[in-house]
Amino acid sequence: MRRFVLLFTALLLSLFTLELLDPVQAAVIQPFTGWLADISAAIIMPFDEHVRASGRIISHTQTGFAVSIEAGCNGVEAAIVLIAGVLAFPAPMQRKVVAIFLGFLAIQVMNIARIISLFYLGQWNLDVFTWTHLYLWPVLIMLDVLVVFMLYLRYLSQQETVEP
Repeated sequence: MRRFVLLFTALLLSLFTLELLDPVQAAVIQPFTGWLADISAAIIMPFDEHVRASGRIISHTQTGFAVSIEAGCNGVEAAIVLIAGVLAFPAPMQRKVVAIFLGFLAIQVMNIARIISLFYLGQWNLDVFTWTHLYLWPVLIMLDVLVVFMLYLRYLSQQETVEP
């Protein structure tokens, strides 16, 4: 357990530091965040033709309301926590890679739902938007990380009992 905690902490510090570097922000994080805005807008557009995405901003051309997907709202930090946990836990590398890939997808699917819900909550009621943005969704996203990690651990324990 001590090894896991130390490795997990070292990985968290390393990955968060890496994420904050300007070249990583410019080459990976900002384009990814723009992609999230594009995907979110593309999901909304069949139901609302007045939605536009530009960079990391999703706006409504009729109401004028817009959300900007900022650092901490793109799911990258949640993914870092999951990646650090998966990498720190002893398991074959192939299983770690699959867990990171599937976990990242799970986090981003939930994050896109978050972005879309906040976009509409903000147009409906700013107080509800603020509360949901600051309190409810951060908990749900981290709960998603925890559930994915626990499913991964369960999968690993089942594989141990199957393999001789």
